[in-house]
Amino acid sequence: MNDLEAVKALKQGDKRAFKCLFERYYDRLVAYITTYTHDPIKSEDIVQQTFINFWDDRLKLIEGRSPKGYLYAIARNRYLDTVKKEKKQEKLLSQIWERALRDRIQEDVETLERRIQKMKRVVESLPPKCKEIIQMNKVQGIKYREIAEHLGVSVKTVESQMRIAFAKIREAFKDDNLLLFLMFGKFR
Repeated sequence: MNDLEAVKALKQGDKRAFKCLFERYYDRLVAYITTYTHDPIKSEDIVQQTFINFWDDRLKLIEGRSPKGYLYAIARNRYLDTVKKEKKQEKLLSQIWERALRDRIQEDVETLERRIQKMKRVVESLPPKCKEIIQMNKVQGIKYREIAEHLGVSVKTVESQMRIAFAKIREAFKDDNLLLFLMFGKFR
């Protein structure tokens, strides 16, 4: 059965004519669409949809005219529809990802702020000398030896006060996965 005979029979609902055209053009259409998609599996899906549309619209076929151009046009349009759909999906996924990232950043900022406030409370609750020493070291950046000279105490006393401060801070943050040494510069 040639193309023109197949079109005439197809318009009358002849499934054999459809099968004939399917077998004649399927591989060609897959190869054609693969030049766009570079994905044979995706191309097969598009060509299968092409033949579904071709069957559904068989009454629109013009007798005496080859269906080849019509099949290629349907296939190309199905490919373009697929591209549009994928772009919409990518855009939607991108928007969801951006929103999730913004929410995560906001959560991180809020969590960090809570931690800073907690650190301030812990430091404020330290004994006065201990509080003064930790602030001099961690906020002002003064070394242990200079703190000892300034306060008229030994370096061992400064070290001892720092150990007390660190122990209280570790205790306050024991359930927090926070790396404390990163926080000390943040509680000014």
